[in-house]
Amino acid sequence: MQTVSENSSRGVLVADWRNGGFGVYIHWPFCAAKCPYCDFNSHVAKSIDQSSWKNAYLREIDRYAELTSRRVLNSVFFGGGTPSLMPPETVHDILERIHYHWPKANNFECTLEANPTSVDAGRFVGYATAGVNRISMGIQSLRDDDLVGLGRMHTVAEAKQAFDIARDNFDRVSFDLIYARQHQEPESWRVELKEALSMAVDHISAYQLTIEQGTAFGDRYNRGLLKGLPEDENAERMYDITQEECAAAGMPRYEVSNHAAPGQESIHNQVYWKYGDYIGIGPGAHGRLTTQQGRYSTETHLAPEIWKNSVYEGKNIDSWTHLSADDQLSEFVLMGMRMASGISVHRLNGLSSGSFKLSKLSDLIEMGMIGESNGMLFATQTGTKLLNQVIYHILDACE
Repeated sequence: MQTVSENSSRGVLVADWRNGGFGVYIHWPFCAAKCPYCDFNSHVAKSIDQSSWKNAYLREIDRYAELTSRRVLNSVFFGGGTPSLMPPETVHDILERIHYHWPKANNFECTLEANPTSVDAGRFVGYATAGVNRISMGIQSLRDDDLVGLGRMHTVAEAKQAFDIARDNFDRVSFDLIYARQHQEPESWRVELKEALSMAVDHISAYQLTIEQGTAFGDRYNRGLLKGLPEDENAERMYDITQEECAAAGMPRYEVSNHAAPGQESIHNQVYWKYGDYIGIGPGAHGRLTTQQGRYSTETHLAPEIWKNSVYEGKNIDSWTHLSADDQLSEFVLMGMRMASGISVHRLNGLSSGSFKLSKLSDLIEMGMIGESNGMLFATQTGTKLLNQVIYHILDACE
């Protein structure tokens, strides 16, 4: 029987996070250049005191270890920013400290994000030796003109060479692509995607270009200077093409924007989507942690130097927000329904204190928006396109 904590008017399963696993996210905030579409917490710095930054991460790992005891660790993810700007020795020391505190799961995954411009064979060998076993590469496009438009600092040839180097050193390699780019047509995207799928890749993250406020693209869009963005109909067609071509290549969608060969799905990202617990370390990192007092959302300070100085001064300036039962239910549905496999009806009942009524979703089932099988509730491909409405109706069925 799982321990129950009275977190609000409904009981919340303190041990529910175990159904999603436990991970550690390390945010490296530095980049060689800021991409115009990027709204992540990334910064360009003239110089980086690598030793000082490494020791700050080690101190934070020690602090969070005191809060999470000897949990079994499913995954570590180095994100950013551009973590492949980190020396392999820094990655080694961080992983060594993590493994000192938390025993590894049998299928432990350690992913490091890399850009083609920061890749060389010696550095990849160093990451592999340090304990990284999966690389996620930000290729973004296989068209040189579009790489320039996206502000990327590599060419297609450099990206392919970097991918080959990664393949030589790691069993698991993923890369990101962006579609619905300026002046892009659906059939040209099909040709490009097929080319990407032919590169012996086993995991692809394909994201539709979104224009975020506060980015360079957002500023251009507001001034009417971002020309040639596809109409909604063409963007939707590109999404459909992505599903068709990836499925045909043996890499079906397992999440809204992620496709993988069987067994190659990202373990770390599934910790998020399956609503597990994860520690967020580094400037602007987010986390979800469960204690005997309940479940919390954590967030660190965005400014790199302020974050680092606070760590050295022993000041905990993280933001910890207590999540109510309703908050947890909403987050569980919001994250889990992104996955093709959907969410567990058993967990849904637990987090809603048994108030979920599948009968309230009969109309969506009849319309082919959602399905239910083997205790899992999931969105169909049609439902995935209208996921916000689907999520609304599922939460409504819990009242």
